[in-house]
Amino acid sequence: MKIASWNVNSVRARVTNIINYLKTSKPDILLIQEIKTEEKNFPFSDFENLGYTSHVYGQKSYNGVAFLSKIDIDKIDIKFLKDKNKQSRIIAANFSHQSKIITLINVYVPNGNPIETEKYEYKKYWYKSFIDKVKKALEKNKNIIIGGDFNIIPEEIDVYDYKKYENDALFKLEMRKKFRELINLGFQDIYRFFNKDTQEFTFWDYMAGSWQKNHGMRIDHFLVSNNLLKNIKNVNIDKKPRSKIKPSDHTPIELELN
Repeated sequence: MKIASWNVNSVRARVTNIINYLKTSKPDILLIQEIKTEEKNFPFSDFENLGYTSHVYGQKSYNGVAFLSKIDIDKIDIKFLKDKNKQSRIIAANFSHQSKIITLINVYVPNGNPIETEKYEYKKYWYKSFIDKVKKALEKNKNIIIGGDFNIIPEEIDVYDYKKYENDALFKLEMRKKFRELINLGFQDIYRFFNKDTQEFTFWDYMAGSWQKNHGMRIDHFLVSNNLLKNIKNVNIDKKPRSKIKPSDHTPIELELN
């Protein structure tokens, strides 16, 4: 079974690329972020033609998250987190795997830049609220996978030049501690769990030839609860979609379950 996560940076602008990815990679569930559309304008039929059911929490022009799924998922929850800014940034659902009920949470965390603005305060508030909600969710179900764009560079190895980002909301120590606090509830950053010293990225800016120079960062993650570690077969970053025509600035990260 394969679960993938991808910040597509506009589902309608990237629909051809998403279709091609679904055809070649064949994930059972794809978590997408930054869909930038309301539900009424979401391209449901394009994905239905490939056997995927879409569950959408959209917003006009900004943000937005969705599940594309070939398997049955239920208890779709767009109210997992009460967001004071009323932004569409999180959707959750349940699915069954090897007699376990697994809660899958798809997140698009605020970027937080510039750090001297309300955007940074909002990011801090969002992480605090999310950590509180996940803590409560773990009391009900120890089988949780969180995937998406966390807008956090966890460690120095996770960006091409960490010194350039020391005062950036993605790498600022205060925010990395929040990410660590989330993990310490009982999760593993599963990419780093399988790849102790490997440097790979999930995002390359459109500017200054970042893709060509491999000036990237790892900000898209899967966090897997400790209870599920034995169910994880592999994790992979698929860089091919970033090299396509009209790409997203992110690329998919994939999780394989035994």
